[in-house]
Amino acid sequence: DSRPVWRIGALTRWAELAHTAVPPGDWRALAEAAVEIGGRQIQNRGTVGGNLCNASPAADGVPALVALEAELEMHSRRGVRRLPIERFVLGPRRTALADDELLAAVILPRSDGARRSRFLKLGHRRYLVISAVMTTVRLDLDARGRVTAAAVAVGACGPRAERLPWVESALAGSDRSGLAALARADWPSEALAPLQPIDDLRGTAPWRRGAAQTLIRRSLVEMSTEDS
Repeated sequence: DSRPVWRIGALTRWAELAHTAVPPGDWRALAEAAVEIGGRQIQNRGTVGGNLCNASPAADGVPALVALEAELEMHSRRGVRRLPIERFVLGPRRTALADDELLAAVILPRSDGARRSRFLKLGHRRYLVISAVMTTVRLDLDARGRVTAAAVAVGACGPRAERLPWVESALAGSDRSGLAALARADWPSEALAPLQPIDDLRGTAPWRRGAAQTLIRRSLVEMSTEDS
């Protein structure tokens, strides 16, 4: 594959990601997730690879990486292989990493600059909290500002982060006014069908579904007013 990419080592710390100077369109959502992971001490010690291999349904980094269509690079004596992140994280504490493999890097496709993304999360306090819901919205735009591709991922609403195909399809071809209109529109039940939230101490399943929808709507409103 000859497409230009960003290669992020698995031992990269979240604090580094939050402050690395790259085009904001390429991974703004990932940088926003980085500053929401734990507290400052955890961001200075915790790594991208650790967040992924822990495979928690509430791992803050995963929805951003899913929406950015990351691939994961794994090394072993047998060679090197890559998997899309959706095929790497299999469920709670379960990954596709073989016993003889190490996660070496995260591979992110570079954008041509016409990209916007947002990460938002809800928890019971600002820092040092396990997320109740988190969302990432990524939009690729053409020269006229219309959406050519979209990805919407939700975490902590099922065994692993899931994309929402109905919402992504509804965003196709939208301009600024279209983003705002979708944010205000009534959504059918199929819009959130991939989500499988549970009831626990952090929230009920219906609350989580509603919160996920609210965060996505909020992201769309913000992106509809962002300067090009």
